[in-house]
Amino acid sequence: MKPILDNAVGIAELKSKLSEYLRRVRAGDSLTVMDRATPVARIVPYERGATPLRVRSPKPGAPRPGDFKLPAPLNLDLDVVDLLLEDRRSGR
Repeated sequence: MKPILDNAVGIAELKSKLSEYLRRVRAGDSLTVMDRATPVARIVPYERGATPLRVRSPKPGAPRPGDFKLPAPLNLDLDVVDLLLEDRRSGR
């Protein structure tokens, strides 16, 4: 079995060379998309004859997304920017 990271690509690299990577997938390669050192997705060739994804209409009477009441914002004594900087420094 080949390692999962043989065809790993970072998100920024994938975005900048998307057409090139899609050509590789079309030719049969699979890609592992990485967010830093963490695998987050796989891009695999499309299989003809596979069951296609179908989008269905909501059932009659189903609530619309805008009909849901959102919870009140949390009142936390935290600085979001400090949390973001801490997360980036930790290398996660």
